[in-house]
Amino acid sequence: MIDLYTWTTPNGHKVSIALEEMGLEHSIHPVNIGEGEQFSEHFQSISPNGRIPAIVDRDTDITVFESGAILVYLAEKSGKFLPESGPARAKVMEWLFWQMAGFGPMLGQLNHFVNTADEQVPYAIKRYSDEVARLYDVLDKRLDEAEYVGGDYSIADMSIYPWSAVAYDLIKGLTGKTLANVERWQSAIAARPAVQKGILVPVL
Repeated sequence: MIDLYTWTTPNGHKVSIALEEMGLEHSIHPVNIGEGEQFSEHFQSISPNGRIPAIVDRDTDITVFESGAILVYLAEKSGKFLPESGPARAKVMEWLFWQMAGFGPMLGQLNHFVNTADEQVPYAIKRYSDEVARLYDVLDKRLDEAEYVGGDYSIADMSIYPWSAVAYDLIKGLTGKTLANVERWQSAIAARPAVQKGILVPVL
């Protein structure tokens, strides 16, 4: 049994989607980040960085925080969506870390300066919109070469999709560009029953 501590964010949805795809028994524990629950003593004993998601594996008493680390842990536990070794595993891992290191953080910054900052800062909006547009181009080029980012459907797609889906219309509106490969890939993932269920977690 996996205890998932999460909220309604792209990082949280990566893991709720993965748990559904892998068929792992799990229990959902909402952590309302708008109310500051991520800073509670109990949650920080699981996630020292005070960020969702985090998991507790009741089978092993192992706790894991950081969404990328959680995805790898769950894939190895289930034996699904991450090749065991070789070039195929390396490909999935590089795209997983591409999301963790660039795509997610840059989209988060763009969203902040466009939608939540107290004032509009043109330099910041241009800086982050330019970088996000570049990253979407990188993703679109990869998806012109392969059906999914790692070749086969994997935890790399589960990691990238929640961010891509929520930000695509924003970057499309800012740039006026349509990315056919990204749209094809997003539609294919959105049609998966496990994704449809996982993207609604936690139910509020």
